Amino acid sequence: MIELIIKKRNGIELTKEEITSIIDGFTSESIPDYQISAFLMAVYFKGMTRAETANLTDIMMRSGELIDLSEIKGIKLDKHSTGGVGDKTTLILAPLVAAAGVPVAKMSGRGLGHTGGTLDKMEAIKGLSIDLSREEFIAQIKKTNIAVCGQNANLVPADKKLYALRDVTGTVDHISLISSSIMSKKLACGADAIVIDIKVGHGAFMKTIENAEKLAATMIGIGEKMNRKVTAVITSMNEPLGCTIGNALEIKEVIETLKGNGPEDLTKLCLELGSHMLVLGEVSENLIQARKTLNNLIDSGAAYKKFEELISAQGGDLNVIKQPELLPSTQFLETYKSTNEGFISELNALDIGLASVKLGAGRETKESVIDHGAGILLKKKIGDYVKKGEALAILYSNNPASFTKAAELMELAYTFSQEKPLEKPLILKTVH
Repeated sequence: MIELIIKKRNGIELTKEEITSIIDGFTSESIPDYQISAFLMAVYFKGMTRAETANLTDIMMRSGELIDLSEIKGIKLDKHSTGGVGDKTTLILAPLVAAAGVPVAKMSGRGLGHTGGTLDKMEAIKGLSIDLSREEFIAQIKKTNIAVCGQNANLVPADKKLYALRDVTGTVDHISLISSSIMSKKLACGADAIVIDIKVGHGAFMKTIENAEKLAATMIGIGEKMNRKVTAVITSMNEPLGCTIGNALEIKEVIETLKGNGPEDLTKLCLELGSHMLVLGEVSENLIQARKTLNNLIDSGAAYKKFEELISAQGGDLNVIKQPELLPSTQFLETYKSTNEGFISELNALDIGLASVKLGAGRETKESVIDHGAGILLKKKIGDYVKKGEALAILYSNNPASFTKAAELMELAYTFSQEKPLEKPLILKTVH
């Protein structure tokens, strides 16, 4: 192991056998954490070649159970987002695309820090189970074309272990390590094609388009090597997506969007990502045709019906979906008012995300318990004109002491100008 650390420290490419010995040694605990930490730091500074990254992905993918979806007819689709604030696209996209006849096999994660997790949002729905066995997962997709569940503990154990160490050694945000972590999980879940939403901006891991493009190219390269089709869409995360941040609040927005009444930015992003999914799933010849299909599925109510089908199949209480006021709520709320007058020129997604965590909507540590009713409802976004004393947002929490700290973070999030800011694009680039 010392030789391999020195080799990587000196920027020399490792063979597949050498990477295998590192990962196998780490998972079997024959190589100690401190040596893996040194290896990760060497990777962080010296990087990995395309071949090394693809090999690391393949080795991590095979460290546990692989899900074989071949008995399900058609091209199986998956979607991944690199994480954002107010990002509830999976719960809109999955039923929307499944309603178009494309099987969607989605394993999702939980939120940590300022980014929300799909599983936490789903658990705001009474009775809903996110734990499906491999057999239940496949049976549900066969029956309804859709399943969204938590990651099986036997899937990619090497990544779980490696990520925990990256998290405490300052080596999370490296493109080879990020892409191998994401792709090992996606490939282990058995999808034939994957659409990846790479977020860029204040509230995202990727701060620049250049880095997002590098990440996209790396993941597409891994997909090619593993014989999977991958499309990456680079999108802006400089302000929260939609108008809600927090689990039950976001479920309400999911329902509204599937009924055709969602916020413009959220709807636009879902149609964009969904169109690429239909093209990859070979049910639409091009993006224009795909978008038309998706709009029709929303207008006809078929997309919302498929969402109900998903919730019902996983044991969720449909009354909560039909009457969203039955979703978890909070004992206290506070209106956050503007201390300025002018146009909102910036709305920092990171600060808003951190404010929602303070209110109880997210986790500060892995052990934190989420309050499904807590969160933020944004009344104004970038480009809106605001008068002094006007409501910018409504804060929800069961802990009244949390409002002061949340309000301080909200104060940091807003920048005002006297000129209306130029509209910035939401969809920045598509990489195939």
